[in-house]
Order: sequence, then structure tokens, then C-alpha cells
Amino acid sequence: MSQTNSFRKRMLSGDLLAGTFLKTPHHVMIEVLAQSKLDFLCLDAEHAPFDRSTLDSCLAVANALDFPILIRVGDSSHREILQALDYGAVGIVAPHIDTAEKAKDLARAARFGLNGRGYAGSSRWADYGTQKMSDLLEKSKKETVVIAQIEEPRGVDEAEAIAAVDGIDGVFIGPADLSVGYGKTDQNSQDLQDALQHVSTVAHKAQKAAMSFVPNAQKAQDWHKAYGLTMFFIASEHSWLRNGANQDAKGVHNIYR
Repeated sequence: MSQTNSFRKRMLSGDLLAGTFLKTPHHVMIEVLAQSKLDFLCLDAEHAPFDRSTLDSCLAVANALDFPILIRVGDSSHREILQALDYGAVGIVAPHIDTAEKAKDLARAARFGLNGRGYAGSSRWADYGTQKMSDLLEKSKKETVVIAQIEEPRGVDEAEAIAAVDGIDGVFIGPADLSVGYGKTDQNSQDLQDALQHVSTVAHKAQKAAMSFVPNAQKAQDWHKAYGLTMFFIASEHSWLRNGANQDAKGVHNIYR
């Protein structure tokens, strides 16, 4: 089974998965990072300048390389979700899911069925008209990943109901937005720690994956141990480019010092 085909199964089984938010809308970034030890990338169409053309080209390369790609959509509209999945993304991360009703609408938009995802057998995801409808419907059931991003205090309060929604595969705890929502100016509060613990607990109870953004691998280790998170969106290529450049520049500047 390919990396992309098996991604949802790995996520739901509790495999430790490392990925990052990709902010640079260019397919070369996909080619380079697909050579890394990362398990997935998430194209950040919410906070970075991805348009339909760049999403399409990035997914074309990713599919050719069999590298799992999620798309964080700009909003949870059916249009955004349909396009992301038709491009060939293995799944979507939807921001600002703070009620069970929003989670149900999200799951409906990403799944085939009455009033759900519109069916087209001619997309990249569908191998451009070469697959039978029955096979594609089964593929969607087994492989499509739907992640609800909980990033408001109300979402934490409603987390158990959100995680219980059929068709939601995982919950992403947004530490920055949650901290701001709690009126904090950093990500070190007890409120955030309690939120991480609660959302992770109800996700595991519902047999869904629990995940978050972390700045580095050490924080991932800490939060796995403390809260049982298993999937991590580590920094972004912006941070890695800058940190790598600074490290080597510092090494040169310190010669003979």
C-alpha cells in the first residue's frame, strides 16, 4: 500500500506522525520535502498565499511522488473542501470548528452522499475518469482524512461532541488561537494545558487522532508524554530555512573567535 493510501490508517492507529505547515506556494518545496523523513505536509491555504493554480501544481507533484498532502482550507465552505479534495489531497484541516453542528457539516462536505461532497470522476483524485464510481466511493471511505481544528474556548467545551461526529477522523488543537481566546499573551497558561488534556482525552475516547502544532521535536515529545498527542505539525519551512541559515552563518562568523 502506498504512503498516501495508508495515511489515514496510520493516523487512526496512533502512529507517531511528523509533518509541517508549508507556507511557500511552489511545487519545488514539495519535491524537496518529499525527500525528507516527514510523514506528511499540510499546505496552509488559510494563512499563506496559495491559490487554485499553486494548490493544483503542488498536488500534482505530491501525487506523482506518492507523498501525503493535507490542505488547511481557508474556511469550511463546501466549495473550499471540494476543491482541495479534487486536487488530490489526502485530506483537509478545517479551521474554527467549535460546535458539533459545524463538525457535522464539515464531515458531510468531505464525504460523498446526499447534500455532501459533489461527485466527479474526472478529477486528479479520481485518476481522471479511469476509475469506477464504486471503487472511488470505497477509496474515499478508506482514505479521505477530515480533521477539525479546535481553536476557540467554545470548541474545547464542545470537544467531546465534535470528536464523536461520524466522519471526523481527528482533532487539531490550535495552541496559539486558543491562548489568544483565553486572553493570554503566550502559550504557557494552565488554560491551554487543560485544553490540550481535555481535547486529547475525548479524542482518544472517540477513537480519533489528537494532534497539534509544535515549534520543535522536543515539544512534540513533551506533549506526547503529557497529553497523548500522536500527530505533530512542526513549525514550517520558514522556521527551518531561517534556523538552518542562522546556524551555518553563526559557524562562519565564529571562526577563530
